[in-house]
Amino acid sequence: MTAILIILLIFRIGVTIGYWKLFEKANVEGWKSLIPIYSEYWLIKIVGKPTFWVFYLFIPILNIFTFYVLIFDLLRCFGKNSLMSQFLILFIGPFYIPYIGFQKSVTYLGKLDELKEEKKSAVSEWTEAIAFAVVAATLIRWLLMEAYTIPTPSMENSLLVGDFLFVSKFHYGTRTPKTPLQVPLTHQKIWFTDLPSYTDWVQLPQYRLPGISKVKRSDVVVFNVPPKELNEGKDYPVDLKTNYIKRCVATPGDVLKIVNQQVIVNGEPLPNPPEMEYSYLVTSKDAISDRNLDHLGIDPEDYTFLGRPEEGKAVYQMFLTNQKAEEISQLSYVLSVAKDYRMSSGADPRIFPTSKYSQWNADDYGPLTIPKEGMTISINDSTLAFYGNTIKLYDFNDNVVLTDSTLTIDGKVLTEYTFKQNYYFMMGDNRHNSLDSRFWGFVPEDHIVGKAFFIWLSIDKYGGFFDRIRWSRFFKVIN
Repeated sequence: MTAILIILLIFRIGVTIGYWKLFEKANVEGWKSLIPIYSEYWLIKIVGKPTFWVFYLFIPILNIFTFYVLIFDLLRCFGKNSLMSQFLILFIGPFYIPYIGFQKSVTYLGKLDELKEEKKSAVSEWTEAIAFAVVAATLIRWLLMEAYTIPTPSMENSLLVGDFLFVSKFHYGTRTPKTPLQVPLTHQKIWFTDLPSYTDWVQLPQYRLPGISKVKRSDVVVFNVPPKELNEGKDYPVDLKTNYIKRCVATPGDVLKIVNQQVIVNGEPLPNPPEMEYSYLVTSKDAISDRNLDHLGIDPEDYTFLGRPEEGKAVYQMFLTNQKAEEISQLSYVLSVAKDYRMSSGADPRIFPTSKYSQWNADDYGPLTIPKEGMTISINDSTLAFYGNTIKLYDFNDNVVLTDSTLTIDGKVLTEYTFKQNYYFMMGDNRHNSLDSRFWGFVPEDHIVGKAFFIWLSIDKYGGFFDRIRWSRFFKVIN
C-alpha cells in the first residue's frame, strides 16, 4: 500500500506542476492548481466544459474517464492535438504535462468552442478515432468489464460451451497493471499468431482497487490459473496467466471436505448449483443415434462411447444432471443408468496435494483448511505437504528451500509461517469433467480477475441454421 501511495503522490505532484504553468498561461492564478478537485474545477472552466462536470469526479470509475477527457481537451486548448500527445498523456502524463507547461512556445488558444476547426485528412480522422476507441476499450476492459468465452464444458449446465459473457472487474476491485508493456486488448499472444503480445522487462507491484464486494462462496469467478503446467509450461506474469472460470466453494479460513460427492464447508453442506452435472454410465441396447442424442440435448462434449462389452449392449459415459439421468433411464432403448464411481475408488494420484496425508479422490476429499492472510501454521512434514508449494510459489517469498519437513526462506529456517495473502478453492459445476482446485490447489487472491456477470450471446456450434443461437440465454445473469 505504501508503494501505491508513493506512485499516486508522484502522479499528483507532476500533474500539479503542469497545471500551475498551464493555468498561468490561461490567465488563472497558479496557486489554484494546488488544491485537488478545486484544480479540476478550474480545468473544467479553462476547457469550457459545463460546471456540473465537477460532480463526475466524485463517481467511482466514471471519475477516471472524466479526468482523461478533460486532460485530452486541455491538450487541444494548448495546440497539442496530435495522436502522439494523447499517448504521451496516457503513459507518462505526470512528466508530459509539466513538459508542455514549461515550453515557451506553447500558448493558450482558448476554450474548445473558441478554437478554429482544424481540417484533417480522412486518414488522420480515422487514425485518431481508432486510437481513441482502443484507449477507451482498454480502460473499460481494465476497470469495468472484460469479455470472456466459455471454451470447455466444466461449468455445465450453469454455463455452456459457446456462451459469451462479461466479467465484472468492479465487483472485487480491478487489479493495477503488473505488465504495462503489452499490445492493447491482447492477453498472451498477438491475435491469430504465436507471437508474444508483451515483454516482461518492466514488472510493477500489483494492487487491487476497492471493489463493491468480496469473493463469496458459490460466486462464479474468473481467475488466472496458478500452476505453470496449465499455462503452456511458461512462467507468465500473474496478470497474463491463462483465464479459468469456476465456482468458488471455499473462502479463506474455511475448512473444506467432500463426502460422497457433497461439498461440506465448516461442517455444513454447501448448496449445490441447480443444474450440476456428474458422470453416469449409460448402457443401451445399441449405439444411440446422433439424432436421439441431439433430441436429448446431449452434445459431443457431454458423452464418450466406451464400447460394447457384449452383444446387445453399448456403454457410454455421460455428464448429466440428476434430472437428465432420470429422463434417460425411462427411454425404451436404455438398459441402465448408473452413477460412475470410478473417480471414487481409492486414492487418486492426480489429486492435490500428492501426499501420504491426502489419500483422497474427486468425490471424497479433505478436510483441508484454506489459507487466510494472517493465518499461522507450524512447520512440519504434514503442513508442508499441504501448503509448502503454495508458500514457495505464490505467497511473495524469494529464496525458498523446501524439504519434506523444513522450510527455509532467505537462509532462515522457520518453525512457523504466516500467510501473506488470501486463497480460494474453486470447482466446476460439471464435477466429474472439471480440472479444478481438487487437482492443482488453491487460487491466490492476486490471481482473481473478476466475477462472471451476465451472458450477452450464446452460440451452439452443434446447432442448425435456425437454432444455432441460444436466444433464451441472452442477457442471462450468472448465479
